[in-house]
Parts: sequence; structure tokens; C-alpha cells
Amino acid sequence: MQRNTSPPFGNHTYISCNKKLQGPEESYHHERWRIDQSTMDGSTFHGIISREQADALLCTAEGSYLIRESQRQPGCYTLALRFGLQTLNYRLFYDGKHFVGEKRFESIHDLVTDGLITLYIENKAAEYIAKMTTNPIYEHVGYTSLLKEKVTRRLSRTKHESKRAHVSNGGHTSVEKITSLVRRAALTQNDNHFNYEKAHNFKVHTFRGPHWCEYCANFMWGLIAQGVRCSDCGLNVHKQCSKYVPNDCQPDLKRIKKVYSCDLTTLVKAHNTPRPMVVEMCIQEIEGRGLKSEGLYRVSGFTEHIEDVKMAFDRDGDKTDLSSTTYPDINIIAGALKLYFRDLPIPVITYDTYSKFIEAAKISNPDERLEAIHESLMLLPPAHFETLRYLMIHLKKVTQNEKENLMGAENLGIVFGPTLMRPPEENAMTSLNDMRHQKQVVQLLIQNEDVLF
Repeated sequence: MQRNTSPPFGNHTYISCNKKLQGPEESYHHERWRIDQSTMDGSTFHGIISREQADALLCTAEGSYLIRESQRQPGCYTLALRFGLQTLNYRLFYDGKHFVGEKRFESIHDLVTDGLITLYIENKAAEYIAKMTTNPIYEHVGYTSLLKEKVTRRLSRTKHESKRAHVSNGGHTSVEKITSLVRRAALTQNDNHFNYEKAHNFKVHTFRGPHWCEYCANFMWGLIAQGVRCSDCGLNVHKQCSKYVPNDCQPDLKRIKKVYSCDLTTLVKAHNTPRPMVVEMCIQEIEGRGLKSEGLYRVSGFTEHIEDVKMAFDRDGDKTDLSSTTYPDINIIAGALKLYFRDLPIPVITYDTYSKFIEAAKISNPDERLEAIHESLMLLPPAHFETLRYLMIHLKKVTQNEKENLMGAENLGIVFGPTLMRPPEENAMTSLNDMRHQKQVVQLLIQNEDVLF
């Protein structure tokens, strides 16, 4: 690749920055950041020159490039790159790394190298790229087809099972052993696998060495950030292919680093349980020795002991010891359960459904209000629904011991309202105004648990 020599930068220069840049220079607004001259190779900088002058300098060599300062907008810098017998101009940005799009690079040379690879692939194989997703291998390894069969089955409704969750018995289909699809295909054949839908958690990823997309089976090109990887299950695909991958993520336990603060659906799928182990184990312990404890859930346990329970779950998982020998005060277990709900990145009553529950609580007609609550419940993700159902059954038992523990549905609503549901945007005034309705939602869920679930 040819480089053009020129005077170096002065002591300081200004580089425009816009984190959402996607294309040629004319399209974007910017802000200016002051940086040291060492952030770019001075030999490529040609000062304030026009597009025509840049084109004249680059026209002799395909793949050559230079950096120029804009004549129309002094202080803004442009990368001029020769490709396909024409000079392409891109606004250049810097935020600690150089970029003209989503990818960030340590050096201009790496940026240009990656850009030329991408331009060449897109120019020479545009038609092929457009057809990559039309016949994906993902549909033929048994993984997707098994999940589709499970999704179509109607969920049984019994006193002891949730209307929204059950165990699926997938048939045994042989699958070819290729890449990470094998593990997930095997998981779908597990007789005890719970049928909760979960979207993949894709993150931009830089692959070392050749890599192929696990959706379309095509090569993943580029110098860095060639594709995306699901941080929960490890699925590797092109960014464009990620739009077509179904919501069938099967989280890998080795990728789940903790129990608290982990997405609820991710945790239950990783551990293959209908509800989070923290919820089930804490509730079983409380029902075994604490239902009559005065002020249950209202009286706080020692914070350091509650944190100890949290660390134990993160470290030992379902082997955590919650017995009275280890934690004599039942309020510690109750506090650990409440802390789990507070630490969820997405509350049990999700951000998406929050406003519907609040609006339902405001309805004055009791029958209509209950119907609106029920409709809102049906919008919850299955794992959230099942967890909420299990908790409400437990809290109903707590209220049945109100004479001893002094905790009725209203008191529990005050405690669990802001714990189970939070407004999408952190706004102190909104939270304060909604507290009454949050309490009422939980109170109604407890009082009508047998009807709503």
C-alpha cells in the first residue's frame, strides 16, 4: 500500500469525533477533541488541500491514501482512499482510537487495511453476500427445528404448573458435530430442558485467525471486529446474519460468571431450572422455618451477612448452605432474596410492561382492573412470569400467617412493589409518584394469586 509523504502535524491538532459515523464525510455533524500529534502518522497528512488535489495525488496507485484538512470546514479531517479507480473521502474521527465507522483502530494503517478488505469483498461479492442468509446451515443442524417443535406445543395448565412454563421432551435427532452448534443442539434434546425463549446477547468480536459464520457457514472477513459473538452461548456469526438468528440462545454455564445481577432468563436457561435457584432455595428455607417470624421481609438482616449469602450463591450456586446453622436469622435469607430481585438488570416485572401494570392499577373498577393486570401478566417473558408466580404463591402463604408475622398483602406490597418493578428511566419523581401503584399491583397479585396465575 503506497503512502504519501508530507509535513508532520504541529504540536497539537483537532480531530472531529462522532460516534455514529457510517459513511462519507458530508453526512455528519461533529465535535472537536484536542489530541497529541502522536495519535496519527504525520507522513500521511497533507494539510488543507481540496478533493481535486487529493485525487491527483492518489490517482496513480490503487490502495493509496492520505489525510487532509477540509477546506470547507477547517479543523475537520478527511481520509482520502483510492479504490476502484476513484477516490473515496471519509470524515476521520478520534476518541482514543481512529475510526470512520463503527470499528475503532489503533493506527490509520490498520483502519485503511481493514477498509480495503471490506471494500474489495463488498465490491466483488455483493450478490453473493446478499444471498448468504437464504440457505443457512443453522436450519439444518437440528437445533432450530427442535426448538420450533417445542414452541408450538401447548403448555399444560394444572394447579402445580405455570401456564407459561413447562418441561419439553424433544425427540432425539442426530446432528453433525460442527463448532458450537453441537452443544446447543444437544441441549435441546435434554428431557428436562425448560422451554424459555431467549434472544442472543451479541457483542462485536475480533476473531484471531480464520473464522466462519455459524449461521451461513461463510468466511468472516476483516482485520478486526469481523463479526459478533453471543456472550451467553458463544454463537459466532456475521453482524448481518445476527438479524436472522432466532431467539433460541442456550446459555453456557461456563460463560455465566455470577448468579446475582445476571439476567433472569439467562440464569434459568444456563442452570436448566424453571426459576432462579436463589428464589427457590430462599423461599424453601423461609417456608421451612420463618413464616411466623414477626416482620418477615420488613425487618432487615445484617447487610454484611446478606452480602455473604450473595457471594455464596455467586461462588457455590445451588450448593449454597442456607441452613439455620449457617444463618440463624431468617431475615438474612429474606434480605438476600430481596437483594436478588433488586440486582436484576431487568426487573421481574420488566421495563417493557411497567407502564401497563401502573395503568392497570389506576383503573377504579375492580373487575376491569384485575383483567388489565392479567393482560399485563401475559406480556411478561415466560421465565419472569414463572418466577413471579412462584413468589406470589409464597407471599400468599406469608399472609396466611399474618397473625404471627404481622405481614398482610398491603405490607408486602409496600416492601416488594419497588423491588419487583422499576420505571424504565431512572427518575426520582416518577418513582415517588408510582410507589402507591407499585404497592397496589403487588397487593393485587398476592390477593388474587389463584385467579391471575
